[in-house]
Amino acid sequence: MYDDELAKERAYVDGLYSRLDELRAEKVEQLGGVRREKSMGTHQNRSERDAFATLYEDRLAQLNAVDDKLVFGRLDLDDGQDRYIGRIGLSSEDQRQLMVDWRAPEAGTFYQATAFERMGVRRRRHLMLQGRTVKAIEDDVLDHTMLVEGEHLQGEGALLAALNSKRTGRMNDIVGTIQSEQDRIIRSPLSGALVVQGGPGTGKTAVALHRAAYLLYTHRERLQAAGVLLVGPSTAFMKYIERVLPSLGETGVVMASVGNLFPGVRATAPETAETAELKGRLAMAQVVANAVANRQRLPREDVRLDVEGTRLILTVRQVRRARDKARATGLPHNEARLTFVKTLLRELTEQLREHIEAAGAGNNADRSYLGEDVRSSRDVRIMLNLCWMPMTPQKLIDDMFSKPEILAAVTPGFTEAERSLLQRAPGAPWSESDVPLLDEAAELLGEMDATGGRAQASAEAQRKRDLANAEKAIANVNQQLEDSGVDGMLTAEQLADYNVVEAAAQTSAERALTDRTWAYGHVVVDEAQELSPMHWRLLVRRCPVKSFTIVGDIAQTSSAAGAISWQQALTPFMGERWTLEELTVNYRTPSQIAEAAVRMANAAGQVVSAPKAVRDGEWEPIVDHVGADGVVAAVVAAMPEETAAVGGGLVAVIAPLALVAETTAALREVYGARIGHGAGSLEQDIVVIDPHEAKGLEFDGVIIMEPVALLAGAGGRVGDLYVAMTRPTRRLRLVTSEPLPEGIVR
Repeated sequence: MYDDELAKERAYVDGLYSRLDELRAEKVEQLGGVRREKSMGTHQNRSERDAFATLYEDRLAQLNAVDDKLVFGRLDLDDGQDRYIGRIGLSSEDQRQLMVDWRAPEAGTFYQATAFERMGVRRRRHLMLQGRTVKAIEDDVLDHTMLVEGEHLQGEGALLAALNSKRTGRMNDIVGTIQSEQDRIIRSPLSGALVVQGGPGTGKTAVALHRAAYLLYTHRERLQAAGVLLVGPSTAFMKYIERVLPSLGETGVVMASVGNLFPGVRATAPETAETAELKGRLAMAQVVANAVANRQRLPREDVRLDVEGTRLILTVRQVRRARDKARATGLPHNEARLTFVKTLLRELTEQLREHIEAAGAGNNADRSYLGEDVRSSRDVRIMLNLCWMPMTPQKLIDDMFSKPEILAAVTPGFTEAERSLLQRAPGAPWSESDVPLLDEAAELLGEMDATGGRAQASAEAQRKRDLANAEKAIANVNQQLEDSGVDGMLTAEQLADYNVVEAAAQTSAERALTDRTWAYGHVVVDEAQELSPMHWRLLVRRCPVKSFTIVGDIAQTSSAAGAISWQQALTPFMGERWTLEELTVNYRTPSQIAEAAVRMANAAGQVVSAPKAVRDGEWEPIVDHVGADGVVAAVVAAMPEETAAVGGGLVAVIAPLALVAETTAALREVYGARIGHGAGSLEQDIVVIDPHEAKGLEFDGVIIMEPVALLAGAGGRVGDLYVAMTRPTRRLRLVTSEPLPEGIVR
């Protein structure tokens, strides 16, 4: 019976792949047809062709991304029908449903039905594919009347097979093995903020990614234009998860690490915990506001200005009045500057006119040139910039931290010790905690037109020239048009539009990534416990409707600026508009390792959630005690045993930052190219990383170097060590020159 059923499923799945190939070929042909059309017709015609090209490209990208494990389940229902569940929905040419998208409401029973609450399902079948071939099937029989004598309920084979598979350095989706607890959270309503608290290995990241795909499917009309932003803790993490959403049929989500949230800045510089904590305080928002106000200055005394040989006086009172008027507009600094400049130029021009008339030049002469004389005066330009300089966010923050007199002026309530933490050299590279400060500065400064409005004026002048040229061109061929009977069918505007060289079409995601002011429809935040209050301030600005999916584990907080509770982190920004869900099952970590990590955290006074591990491992944590100079050598010596134990799977060495380079070099002497280092090396056999880079990742085996040093590097918090201990799916080894933290050994 099994062989017969397997043959039937293979035949059906072959048909699904044939239909997938047909749809791909159809989209390729449609896209080719659009591209073969010449760029002719009206501006609207070209826009429509671009829109169709984008539509076909997006659909083709989706069809290409779902090839692996296209279908993974089948439901046999009480009404006699069967329903196949897969990554996307597929229908035949005559619109007969062949496969249901996993996100559709009718697919929910695949994850939710149980023997106690069947929800109309008699049998749930898991299809396990290798390439395009069904290699095995497994049935969960929910209706006992389907059982034949001697048969019994099966279950969780597909889940355990996925959990025991080797890691590749890239995260796989769990769409075929989503559990009921996870599915309920994935399908939660869109509105408000949903916080998903879960210990290590509970699938928080997978739930977040699948929820993003589900929301885009369910609320397509609302979210497609505004977009969804996915924020992760590091570049390594973003690379690790980058394939998941495309495999779920979604290619338009904006993905950014915390250090890449400000367009044009890649913040990777290291920073002390004390400095990061200080920069993360909400009080820094007022410091940035002070820095902006500090650039709206009054001269100490009245100033003499030379305009074409005439001496004018710019008084402190005039500058104060112009400043007050500009501030009263409520506009950001760079935009309010226009009011400030216009006010003072008008007053100085009037003063120049009075000087000229007092000199007896007559009252009826044309004085229109005086405004330009004042505007172009070097003295006037310098003084206006000294009083109200246009600024970029980068310039404002760099000056604030690198110039002691400015830092002292904008931090009146800070101690000298706190100021010394903030002070740095001019042009220093940006850190992750600088990103919210840059964003705050950009919000207060507004857009800066370095040309003083000349760029817009130039564009308007060019448009006038284009229209004039188009009118001349039409006039030159007027007789030919009349002879052809098409006179009057082509306007100058149409001809000018036709000749415009258009920028390449961008998707919403591409535009959002480069637009700091973009308002997203939903934001997903992973490892959210690490974010500072200033980071939350930035993210809420990105999503004014406050629609969030927030996943993390308070026990894993290692950042000095991170959260000590969800209440403390979110209430200042969300009020009461957030709900808390908790994941309770550990799918990743074997019970022996998970329990050791919990004991260590509890012994250090940290209360952690202890999700139930679904499986036991082969080994208790292994501990190597070595001399202070022998830690690196011990790791090199242990590596053959570790790689053999995990059958050639992925092994990570998680080391204090100070030991990463030395350990990498020592391992490369023996293993050469098999050794990877840092964020870009997760596809190597062996990778050496620090605890920050390890967040959210998983490996077959893990070697932790100097666990006590990991605690010291996190200021005594157990977060870094707790994270490191819970990364392995099979085996954990600790190499230490100091007594182990309490609790690790039973």
